[in-house]
This record gives sequence, structure tokens and C-alpha cells, in this order.
Amino acid sequence: MTSASRISSETRRTRVGRAPRQSLLDAAYEAIKHSIITCKFKPGECVNEAGISAMLGFGRSPVNKALDRLMLEEMVEVMPRKGVIIKPVVLHEVLQLVDARLVNEVHCARLAAQRADEGHIEKLHEIVSRARRSLREGHTHRMMLLDREFHAALASSTGNPEFMNVLRKLNERFLRFWFISFTELEQVRLQEQHEEIFAAVKEHDVERAEVAMRVHIDAIRKGVTRQL
Repeated sequence: MTSASRISSETRRTRVGRAPRQSLLDAAYEAIKHSIITCKFKPGECVNEAGISAMLGFGRSPVNKALDRLMLEEMVEVMPRKGVIIKPVVLHEVLQLVDARLVNEVHCARLAAQRADEGHIEKLHEIVSRARRSLREGHTHRMMLLDREFHAALASSTGNPEFMNVLRKLNERFLRFWFISFTELEQVRLQEQHEEIFAAVKEHDVERAEVAMRVHIDAIRKGVTRQL
């Protein structure tokens, strides 16, 4: 099976599982973004709307509008009459993202420890458990996507939709770097850090949650710095 066929097949499976009312624009946006985050569309690669449409099984119109959204989120650069460039991964920009995550995610951990209800805690526990199992079974790809779920669930625990949107964009832009460079040992350590953050939120221990998140983001910074 070709790479294009695999991507198209995965996309069709994902679309079947989505709510039926999801628009084609939203479906195209999510499928293209997934391909960027997981590096199926490689950093710096030049693609075009016709190729994306054929590969992912969407019409040109939803693909065009989805690319406009992704351009605003700084994941692609649209070059008139030339095509679309997948935004390259530039290390100094990744470090800037880490700085932004440190400020926002530490505050997020504090708020989550204060505000998380039983539903939030159950969701976090489910994500941590799935990630632990994925790590044990060697499913690195799945674990990396669960990292996004974990941080999104933490943000949801704050009850602040604006905060959730900011953190979602930061994490999705950063996640590509993990797909490119993080080692298995670093993944084990990051999972342990997630477990500590979850434990603090579950106990509603605000100070412990702040410290655990700060340790987590500092570890991410060290992982990035090793690539410089």
C-alpha cells in the first residue's frame, strides 16, 4: 500500500468515527492538521491543494478553507500560485513555544488542581492509563497523541474556554518536534511527569501541581536544547 493510500485509509476511518454533523471543512482541517502534526506532511515539504484533496479524499473547497485556518495557526505558509509549504521546524521557534508553555501550563496546572471535578479527574486517569499501556507496548505514535489529549484535558479542567484554545494551539505546534526528535527514554520520563501532575490534580494539591508542571516543561526544554 502506498503512503498516500495509507493516509487516505486512516482519514476515512477517522471520518467514520466523527459526529455526523461535523462539516467537511472541520473534517478536512482536522485531517490535514493530523498529517502535519504527525509529520506525514514533512516540515518544509511543498504540497498543493489538488494533491491534498486526492490524498485525503476531500474536495478542493474544504481543503482550501482548511489551509487558510492552518495558515492563521502558523502550521502552513500559503504561496499564491506556487503551493503550500508545511511550516519548517525551527529550533529557536520551538524554544519560544516552550517559554510560552511554561507560563501558561504552570498556571493551567494550578487552576486544574483547584477546579477539577470528578469527571475531569476520571478523564485524566483514563488518558494516563492509556498512555502507560501505549508506552509499555511500544506504541510511540499513539502515546504522543495522548500527550496532546492529556494537556487538553488539563486545560478543560480549568473551565476557561479561552485558555483551552491558547494551550491547544501551543501544544499542537510543539508536538511535531516530539515526533521528530524525542527519544524513548525521554518519553518514559515525560510519562512519569504526567503521572505526577495527575496525582497532584487528583489530590487538589495546587503547589504540588505547579511544581510538577514546571519540572515537566523544564524537561521538555532540556530535550529541545540537546538538539541545538
